[in-house]
Amino acid sequence: MCTVCGCAEGETKIEAGHAHGHHHHHGHDHDHHDHDHHHHDHSHEHVGPDGKVYRHTHGDDHGHGHDHGTIDLGRGPAGTEVPGMSQTRLVAIEQDILAKNDSFAAVNRQLFAAKGVFVLNLMSSPGSGKTTLLTRTLTDLKGRFPMAVIEGDQQTSFDADRIRATGTPAIQVNTGKGCHLDAQMVTQAVGRLPVETGSVLFIENVGNLVCPAGFDLGEAHKVVVLSVTEGEDKPLKYPAMFAGADLLLVNKVDLLPHLTFDVARMIAYARQLNPDLRVIEVSATAGQGLEDWYDWIEEGLAKAVAERGA
Repeated sequence: MCTVCGCAEGETKIEAGHAHGHHHHHGHDHDHHDHDHHHHDHSHEHVGPDGKVYRHTHGDDHGHGHDHGTIDLGRGPAGTEVPGMSQTRLVAIEQDILAKNDSFAAVNRQLFAAKGVFVLNLMSSPGSGKTTLLTRTLTDLKGRFPMAVIEGDQQTSFDADRIRATGTPAIQVNTGKGCHLDAQMVTQAVGRLPVETGSVLFIENVGNLVCPAGFDLGEAHKVVVLSVTEGEDKPLKYPAMFAGADLLLVNKVDLLPHLTFDVARMIAYARQLNPDLRVIEVSATAGQGLEDWYDWIEEGLAKAVAERGA
């Protein structure tokens, strides 16, 4: 998980003034000499491909499930492994990073609630049709209520340019080496984006079914987009993403006649993880199911506005 591996330490660039924000707030401490020797029974050192010396410990149960040809590195308390770092250390680092992120998320959520803004965190793997679905949504809903978009990608402003072509204000956040948006990035982006009272803010996260799942941005709902051109076993392969989502949009359903994708099986897998998951089948190009998606958005916005006035 990127809360411990250091992939979020890249340079983040947010449009409007080309401000460069070096997000060192993650505080990743890669001390490869923290071995907690008194917990280990046996260990040996080896030189890794990067030339560094790593210690492999046999006394700790790292959850290496070798049964049936599988090495499971996610069975320990930290849910992952980093060479040279104990599970205790990994858990402590993750808790520190997420606590800092959650403090920014809480500020974002208070701001959105005060303005009656309905915020959606859109997540998917690359190629799911998320941006196409978003541009279609913005075009179809134009004039019903104000909307704005925060676009997250590692590089380029291609997607933000596509959004702005619909007439919707958008700001691009380039995360550099980072594989997800975090709450502080959203705080900075909102400060440079006209987010009106009683509006919908779409946050299109970096294309990735792993890292974005772990970071609260202050959104009202997490929305996962999964296309039928992907594997129907995706929910079980990436459980954190589907377990934490409120809505699953099954996209590109117009292609089903040409595929062997089993929608019912995929939904069953997803609901094994999240029994209350709402599912809407859509086609961003053919228009199938979009009215159900739009109704869901309007209901959420109405609730946000009502709660602001309460």
